[in-house]
Amino acid sequence: MPAIQIADLTKRYGDITANDGVTFDVESGEIFGYLGPNGAGKTTTIRLLLGLINPTSGTANVLGADIRDRRALTATKADVGYLPDDLGFEERLTGRQALEYFARMRGDERRDELLELFNPPLDRRIETYSHGNKRMLGIVQAFMHDPDLVIMDEPTAGLDPLKQDRLYAFLEEEAGTGTTVFFSSHVLSEVQRICDRVGIIREGALVALEDIDVLLTQSGKDVWVHLAEPVDEERFVTPAMIDVEIVDRTARFTYTGEYNALLAHLVQFDIENIEIGDPQLDDIFKHYYGDDDPAEDHGDDGPAGER
Repeated sequence: MPAIQIADLTKRYGDITANDGVTFDVESGEIFGYLGPNGAGKTTTIRLLLGLINPTSGTANVLGADIRDRRALTATKADVGYLPDDLGFEERLTGRQALEYFARMRGDERRDELLELFNPPLDRRIETYSHGNKRMLGIVQAFMHDPDLVIMDEPTAGLDPLKQDRLYAFLEEEAGTGTTVFFSSHVLSEVQRICDRVGIIREGALVALEDIDVLLTQSGKDVWVHLAEPVDEERFVTPAMIDVEIVDRTARFTYTGEYNALLAHLVQFDIENIEIGDPQLDDIFKHYYGDDDPAEDHGDDGPAGER
């Protein structure tokens, strides 16, 4: 059984639709990337999965528990870890006291192991923590009871590059032992780096659901061409070229057609240099969001500040 099953999940706030008929599964043991800019509906989906808000229609199963069944979902949460974007720790507590609180609720058999990897200053009050130290404390509390499923909302926010790399390696190891990771992010590079599959959400609706490698392959090739003479755009551009940028003797575009057809077309021109490569996920993202900046804050998609 998939770790998460989402079926036509919809959440409306008056005239605002934060999630619109979202449907997908997350398989056990995979790292699933849920991608979209702030305001797209990612955090709404997470809050629905955790039972923090109720769906307007549709439903989801989390480790076999229907999110509409409060008793079943509460029992299942013992096997779920959660790292929210807004960590919400009691600021007056020390890090050690906060972990003791979570340990009493859920257990902490992996606490020492995790503190060796992610070492927040346990004996200082959380109100003195940097954003990165709060994030490391949050990672420890999310995994220390050895959950089967961990839901993470913007998990690397505030972490320095070394700690980010440490988290990526840790998540890959966890997935290798069967832990499922649901990974919400607007950071395209990290999703491309560690996720097995990606779902892209736009304005509350799922607009893509695919293996990372397949998504990259289906999205064409990045092509850069430098010609001996200025480019005649009318003669050079074909319908299979999208996102074309031409400056004097240089053309850059994404090619979505057959590669042999591209090569047959280009031999008509006097080419000095050419590069053909796979697109990055941020280029694919632009196809779904146009000129929107993936890192830009597009505002809340619900009255409680959900994203």
